[in-house]
Amino acid sequence: MQFIKKFKNFSFAILVTGFALSLMSVFNGCDENTVTPPTTSKSRTTITHASPNAPNVDILVGDNVIATNVAYPSTLPYTELNTGNNRIRIRPTGTSTDVIDETLFFEESKSYSIFAIDSVSKISALFLTDDLTAPGSGNAKVRFVHLSPNAPAVDVAVMGGSTLFPNYAFKEFSSFRAVGAGTYFLEVRLANQPVVVLSLPNITFESGKIYTIYARGFVGASGTQDLGAGIINNN
Repeated sequence: MQFIKKFKNFSFAILVTGFALSLMSVFNGCDENTVTPPTTSKSRTTITHASPNAPNVDILVGDNVIATNVAYPSTLPYTELNTGNNRIRIRPTGTSTDVIDETLFFEESKSYSIFAIDSVSKISALFLTDDLTAPGSGNAKVRFVHLSPNAPAVDVAVMGGSTLFPNYAFKEFSSFRAVGAGTYFLEVRLANQPVVVLSLPNITFESGKIYTIYARGFVGASGTQDLGAGIINNN
């Protein structure tokens, strides 16, 4: 699975000069991450390394290391946590310096996603609640999270059809919305404009599945830091 895209300046807008993607992946060649929630009554969270120029990191809950040497862009499976306040710490692998140190409240039996976002000099945590209730028969559920620090606001729409996610800027995110199961040709457009910046053909949403699509990387960068996105299968 891969997806490659390049943006070029077109006056004040950005246009795509190339892309390639395969089923269940979007934008920049990121492997799909599948995270399966446990069936206990504890809280749980996924954690995604989405800071494009940050090094590999270790992740701690309190003083307990739950993952080491996590590379960008990777997503951990759901991890069980005690209900209540939990101290989430992220540090470059091989160091004892926390670049993220947040105490977050986790409600009983609820699921969450934590994203380490922005450039390494401004790295911070984005904390989202995950609605993992099953979609209706014949549907999937999808949300969009904009995590590309220097990308403009965008719309995500079905080609020739409705806009699924209108006008999302950096750090903004949608709720999960139901979409009919099937294969879609999606377009990413500059917000409130007809300018298509990415074409996303043959994106399949399976019945009963729940997905998070997130934009990441830097406009104008190259290699792994280039503008792109990942898709997380939340169930």
